[in-house]
Parts: sequence; structure tokens; C-alpha cells
Amino acid sequence: MPVPFVGALVGGLVAFVVALLVGGFAIYVSGRLVADVDDYGRAVLTALLGAVGWALVSWIPLVGPVVALIVWIGVLKWRYPGGWGTAAVMGVVAWLSALAILFVVNAGLGVGIGAFGVPGA
Repeated sequence: MPVPFVGALVGGLVAFVVALLVGGFAIYVSGRLVADVDDYGRAVLTALLGAVGWALVSWIPLVGPVVALIVWIGVLKWRYPGGWGTAAVMGVVAWLSALAILFVVNAGLGVGIGAFGVPGA
């Protein structure tokens, strides 16, 4: 007889990994289109680091979401070539890519996953 906690833990871990891979793929698409970088591993690590950066500052009252967005774009700037403008465009492309990917995956498979590492997706 399976232990419910273990099942929930495994389910949560699978959901996290899938959401991270989706977020990484969205960043990969933006990195490929905007910065001409073809490296999915870099994109997945960037999604993870961006999510950590977002989590560290988003709780700040009143300005947290704005600061968190700047931190997330800063992670993109740090991990990819180009300046702040390139990173901001990458962020928009990653966000739009994540929305498109999630629409297809969630509608096609009837699931409700998100994109870990891409704010608002």
C-alpha cells in the first residue's frame, strides 16, 4: 500500500521538473531568437536562477514585483550576451513563448502546469 505523502512528493517533484523544463524551453526560444544562443542547458539553469532571484525579492511590500522583474531581467542579462535592452526583449519573448507553450500543452493534455522561471506564465 503506497504512502500518500510519497505519492504527493513524487507528484510535486514531477510537476516542478516539467514546469522548469517548460520555463527553460521558453527562455531557450528567446535566447535563440534574440541573443542567437543555442543552449537548452543554459536556458534551464537561467530559469532556475531567475525563479530564485524572483522569490528572494518579490515579497518586498509595494515595490517587490517591480524589483523582482528587474532582478529576473538582470539574470537574463548576466547569462546571455547583450545589455539590458537585449535582456528585456528576451524577457518579453520568453514570456510570450511560455504562454504559447502552456496553451498548447494545457489544452492538448488537459493539465494545468505553469512555467517555472518565467514570471507571469
